[in-house]
Amino acid sequence: MTELMVIRKAVEALSVVLLGALVAVPFIQVVMRDAFGAPIVGAEELTRFLLICLVFVALPLVVAAGENIVMGEFREALPDKPRRVLKLAIAILGILASAFVAYATWVTILANLNNSTPTLKIPFWLFLGATLFGFCGVVIVGLLQRRRARPTNGNVRH
Repeated sequence: MTELMVIRKAVEALSVVLLGALVAVPFIQVVMRDAFGAPIVGAEELTRFLLICLVFVALPLVVAAGENIVMGEFREALPDKPRRVLKLAIAILGILASAFVAYATWVTILANLNNSTPTLKIPFWLFLGATLFGFCGVVIVGLLQRRRARPTNGNVRH
């Protein structure tokens, strides 16, 4: 198993754990509040945190699977050459935009190292760390996909 496969499996496993926790926390909150009259303080904040982490941690998996929004029907309706140019432009712009968001997130993390959420005191760098992870992952996935799409020996891969 290659290093990339190990990383992919680890990200998939982390995403499943985050999804399980995202389902479990509100469920436990409802049971504790309704059955025992003892709501969990900060459950809503923890649920928001888990949702944010899940979305951004899983983002590279979505991009790698080609399941992100790409307006594929419009693109596929184009003739071959404009379609290839558009695919390349989308890939390059996606990589650049993701790199910009990753950079902006990094700068924001450095500016907010001492800030935390009001109830549970979750450090903001954890929220933003998931965002940084996701967009850095998208950049890496995009670069790897472009590398695989390069022509070799006159053959064009799609």
